[in-house]
Amino acid sequence: MGKLYFRYGCMNSSKSANLLMIKYNYEEQNLSVLLLKPSIDTREPMVKSRIGIRSDCILFDENCDLMELIHNQPETDVILVDEAQFCTEAQIDELWRISVEKPVMCFGLLKDFQTKMFPGSKRLVELAESIQEIKTVCKCGRKATLNARFDQQGKMIKRGPQVVIGGNEQYRAVCKECYIRMMDEE
Repeated sequence: MGKLYFRYGCMNSSKSANLLMIKYNYEEQNLSVLLLKPSIDTREPMVKSRIGIRSDCILFDENCDLMELIHNQPETDVILVDEAQFCTEAQIDELWRISVEKPVMCFGLLKDFQTKMFPGSKRLVELAESIQEIKTVCKCGRKATLNARFDQQGKMIKRGPQVVIGGNEQYRAVCKECYIRMMDEE
């Protein structure tokens, strides 16, 4: 029996590091882990953390049938999905169905730089049986709850597409107070 888990956090909250530690723990028990990541994250076919730990993964796009992909891996004991916010709602529905048989643990952002939920994350909140926040802090020391996008000059970007492929924007986790202050700045 499985369960659908969603662990979310702001940028730089160690989501990938947490995922990789869980992968390691399962593998230490001789369990087979299938590590997946949406291909919209164009960095490389790998899950890696800023602290240096990494693992190869299978990339999938928005048209991928996850049920078929996972059922073609019959020896899998647990499924881990990084950057789950980029999954489609239909893919989250598939992961939910798969979680009847096997644990499925999804890691990702909850909200974008405009405080809107990603469709994949929204669906995970609706379906996951376990939801856990991975906390981080703002530069001011308060708990960060939002993601801010900045241009190359360090100015906060207030509008634009939810996801920018190949963009030079940089993201930072911020608290509500700092987010509002930066939004109000000219």
